[in-house]
Amino acid sequence: MRSTLKRALVVAAGLVTLLPGPAYAWGATAHRVITNKAVDALPPEVRGFFEANRSLLVQQSLGPLDLLAKDPNEKRNHVIYLDRYGRFPFDALPRDYRVAVRKYGRRTIDANGVLPWQIGVYSEKLTNAMKSGNWEEARQAAAMLAHYVAEAHDPFNTTENFDGMMAGQPGVNARFSTSLVDRYSLFFFVRPNDPVQVPDPTDRAFEIALNAHSWLENILLADRRARRGLNDYTDEYYDRFYNQAGAILVRQVTDAATEVSSYWLSAWIHAGRPQLPAR
Repeated sequence: MRSTLKRALVVAAGLVTLLPGPAYAWGATAHRVITNKAVDALPPEVRGFFEANRSLLVQQSLGPLDLLAKDPNEKRNHVIYLDRYGRFPFDALPRDYRVAVRKYGRRTIDANGVLPWQIGVYSEKLTNAMKSGNWEEARQAAAMLAHYVAEAHDPFNTTENFDGMMAGQPGVNARFSTSLVDRYSLFFFVRPNDPVQVPDPTDRAFEIALNAHSWLENILLADRRARRGLNDYTDEYYDRFYNQAGAILVRQVTDAATEVSSYWLSAWIHAGRPQLPAR
């Protein structure tokens, strides 16, 4: 009996280690900025619908943050631990979900995060809802899509060193992705580019995550330099950190707004350019 229980505990412990760890993600302020700016970037032929639903989209785009706090299984939808698949640019990982599962197994894929595929799923949901004229579902899918596209722009959602522990810098994710935004977002110059059509939503999501991943070393170095000579994360630390990493932060937020608007526009185009309701 004891040996059976012991084996069960060992198996359970192993499963826990395979699950994605805590995902701190962008904070609510970043998501609000990104979704608002995405609406501003849309062209006239689709902007009216999104403008009329701006408040709803912003509010519902925060929904996955609540899920993240309540449901451990939600974490896998916010991350893709690229560095568990070898070296940059991580070509060992197939971008087709079924091929990836055949190669690594579903448990490994889930454990390492499914963020780009999650973006593909909600892109398809938005396209199908627009095509069928289900506008309530379209609003919900657009908000969820905005959230996950934004998440792919957070560099710390692309690495197993998501909290900085592996670099001896615990909490750097929250300091970069939430605290800097909360402190300095009023000074951000966020001016998204015009949206463009996204031919393959999942493939584009992988490219977004890959680009975000490339900023990690710069951010970690800025965090170390900002803390130099200080005993705590003071106002001086945050001023230093923003001076050194703020340009990366603003770029990622701006690019996220551009990409969200591009995904929205593309879903409408792929749906056959249906007439959008006034609300």
